[in-house]
Amino acid sequence: MGRSSRIVVVGGGQAGGHALSSLRRGGFEGELFLVTAEDEAPYERPPLSKDYLAGRCERDRLRLYPDGFYVENAIELVTGTRAVAIDPGSRRVELESGRVLHYDQILLATGSRVRRLADMPGSRLDRVFYLRTIEDAERIRAAMKDADRIAVVGGGYIGLEVASIAVETGLPATVIETMPRLLTRVMTSKLSAFYADLHGRHGVDLRLGTAVTGFHGSGAVKSVALADGSKIAADLVVVGIGIEPITDLARAAGIDCDNGIVVDRACRTSCPDVLAAGDCSSRHSSFHGRRVRLESVANATAQGQIAASAMLGVEGGCDAVPWFWSDQHGVRLQMAGVSEGADRTVVRGTFGGDSFVAFHLCEGVLIGVDAVNSMREFSVCRRLVEKRRRPDPAALSDTSVPLKSLL
Repeated sequence: MGRSSRIVVVGGGQAGGHALSSLRRGGFEGELFLVTAEDEAPYERPPLSKDYLAGRCERDRLRLYPDGFYVENAIELVTGTRAVAIDPGSRRVELESGRVLHYDQILLATGSRVRRLADMPGSRLDRVFYLRTIEDAERIRAAMKDADRIAVVGGGYIGLEVASIAVETGLPATVIETMPRLLTRVMTSKLSAFYADLHGRHGVDLRLGTAVTGFHGSGAVKSVALADGSKIAADLVVVGIGIEPITDLARAAGIDCDNGIVVDRACRTSCPDVLAAGDCSSRHSSFHGRRVRLESVANATAQGQIAASAMLGVEGGCDAVPWFWSDQHGVRLQMAGVSEGADRTVVRGTFGGDSFVAFHLCEGVLIGVDAVNSMREFSVCRRLVEKRRRPDPAALSDTSVPLKSLL
C-alpha cells in the first residue's frame, strides 16, 4: 500500500514508535528505518519521573515494543546516532555517523529537549541534573541514595513528581518556582492550591514567586541561591523548567516552524514528503481554537498514527482529546481537554477530598475535566469531553447519577 518504497522515521519517542507500528499494520511493505540518537529503541518517558525513578518499574517495561518487534516487522533500528541534516531536494538524510539514508517520505518525530540554565553561575557543578532520558533517571536515582537534601528547580509536573519521589524515600526536598503558584501553565488556580497543600502536608518546602540566581559548591553543588537573597542547602539539584521542540533539522531544510514544526491536520509540513509529529510539531487544535504544540503521550501517539495514515495515502487527521496524567504523593491526577476559556466549573465530590472531579464548561459545552483519584470515572469523562457534550450541571455534580448516562 502507498507509493513509498522507503520511509525514514527520525526520533525514537512515542510519535516515531507508534508511526512504525501503524505503517506496518496499515500494509506498508517497503523499507522502514528508525533513526534515534539514544542507544535505546523507542520507550515511554512519563514513568521516568514516576515509577522508574522510584525503582518500582523495570527498564524493559518502558519499551514500547518487545525486542522481537523490529525484526518481525523488518524495521531497521539505527540507534546511537543523530540525524544532522535532511535534503528534501535529493530526499536524503545525513547521520552523525556519516551514513546517508535516502527516503521517499520522512517523518520528523524529533521530540523535545530540556530547557537548561546554561549561563547561570554554578550550572555545570556536579550533581546538577536534568531529567529527559533513561540514563538521566538512573543517575538521579543513584544520587538520591547518598544525598542529604534535594532542591528541585521548577514547579511543573516533572519537578513535583521528582519531589514526591524524593520525600517518599526520606530525602528532604525544596521546590523553587518563579511563578506565584505551582503548575501555572496547565491547571486552574484552585487545583494548583490543592497541590501546594498536598506537597506541604508531605513536608516539601515550597519557595514560590522567586527565581534561582546560582548554584554554589566546590566541584559538586552544595547550595542554591535565590533572588530573594536566601540560600537553600542542597547536595542534589534537579532542574525541570520545561522543554523546547527540536526543530533544527526542519529549520535548516527551510521547513516552516513556529513554536514547533508547522503541520497541517494530516501532519504534513510545508515541504513535500516531509511530515512531523509529536512534541516537535505545531498543529491546529479545535479544542484550543488555535495552533498549539502539545507535550503529551496521547498527542504523540495520535499524531504518529495520523502521520502514518497520511504516508499511506489515507486521509485522516481528526483531533484527539488532549489528556495528561501525573502521580504525586500517591495521588493520581488525570486531565482531559482544557480549562482555559471555561466560564463555569462544576465539582463532583468534595473538592480537596480523597477523590473528586472538576468539570470545566464554556457556554454549556464540556471542554475539560480534572480528575483526582477518580480513575474509574476518567475514561467516561474523557469521552464526554471528546463528544462536546452539554451535560446538565446538576447531573455532573450528583454522584448518584452515573456519568455514562450523560454520554
